[in-house]
Amino acid sequence: MPTHLASIYCGISIFLLGCLALITPSGYSISALLLLVGGLYALTQPKVRLNSADKWLLITLALFTLEGIFNGLWHQLSSQSYDKVIRFILAIPIFFYIRWAKPSVSWVWGGLGIGGTLIGFQALYERIAHGVERVSGYTNAIQFGNLSILTALFCLAGLGWSLTRQSKKRSAFTWLLIFGAIGGILGSLLSGSRGGWVGLPLVLLVLYRAYHPFFSLRLKLSLGILVIITGLVVFSIPQLNVQPRIQRAFEDIALYQKGNSNTSLGARFEMWQGAIQLIQAKPILGWGKDHYQNGMVELAEQGYANPVVKTFSHAHNEFIDRTAKHGVVGLIILLLLYGVPLWYFNPYLKNPDLSIRALAVSGTILPVAYIDFGLSQTFLSHNSGVMMYALWLVIWAACLRNTIEASTSPAATEP
Repeated sequence: MPTHLASIYCGISIFLLGCLALITPSGYSISALLLLVGGLYALTQPKVRLNSADKWLLITLALFTLEGIFNGLWHQLSSQSYDKVIRFILAIPIFFYIRWAKPSVSWVWGGLGIGGTLIGFQALYERIAHGVERVSGYTNAIQFGNLSILTALFCLAGLGWSLTRQSKKRSAFTWLLIFGAIGGILGSLLSGSRGGWVGLPLVLLVLYRAYHPFFSLRLKLSLGILVIITGLVVFSIPQLNVQPRIQRAFEDIALYQKGNSNTSLGARFEMWQGAIQLIQAKPILGWGKDHYQNGMVELAEQGYANPVVKTFSHAHNEFIDRTAKHGVVGLIILLLLYGVPLWYFNPYLKNPDLSIRALAVSGTILPVAYIDFGLSQTFLSHNSGVMMYALWLVIWAACLRNTIEASTSPAATEP
């Protein structure tokens, strides 16, 4: 395949991820399959040069898969237990493909802008046409809402890149990314997924750290006031269902303190307590995915846990659930999966080239957002959570390396 055709094919594949991930059934799988085919082909081409940071990133993806396979074999789990962990190591050839094909990053940002806009329209359609209280797209409300806000945050990060475009393209891409951000935020609000809102200040801090030098004090104050006003307006609009969801959270906590665990948060608290007991029983390698629920049922029947825990196959917390099923070994690998990307992208958060900075910001937002999502949901136990993390991680990393190379090349051209 000629290199220029490979570049276009790669760009379209990434574009489809941003565009279709949440608005079609398993939309992320379409892009994943296309990119994997390209990745397998790229492995037959001249090898891509890797620096030490690239190697650590790819080793981390491989370790996550290998630990998952080892845990499955140790606990004699069913073959289905390997399905999701395999996808992390399959992201490695995709990294090589993007590095080799060098697609224009316009495909990336354009797909996200259009995808975020379509998410907003889909959420509105579900709410208005079908009267759905918590919109969920083609997944569940939590996954849809959190991945919607992730799309919005990527779009906001991309605004730095759009400022580097030529005048006509700058305006078009800027507005596209703004609409994408609005659509993603709307999808999150209409999903009622509170977990994605809790860590939002931390993620916004990443954006502020990267872009605040470009804002005057007056503009910073204006933006701060705008954020506060927007939050109050969103809170006060009944149709968005934000106020009732927040009030319900406080009510759940109050009821739990009175001994009532039959609420959303109350059930989570009981699951966390039960899972912590399982961790204490098998701290090194955990219980394994297939045996976790049996352990919780046994705790409940012996009176050591609330009966509500028997109906859930996970702990609704990524870190507690991972430790209960994979032990401390699995928790360490999970922390590496989030920590290594933070280390990888951090040096470029203040790069003078805004194209590089925007990619580094997005790459940093990804693990920070997933850490937030994981506080109240086992995000990586879902296909959407696994696929979106693995794919976007290698996309941001590979595009970052390509952009750095282009900016330092004597014959550098606009990406």
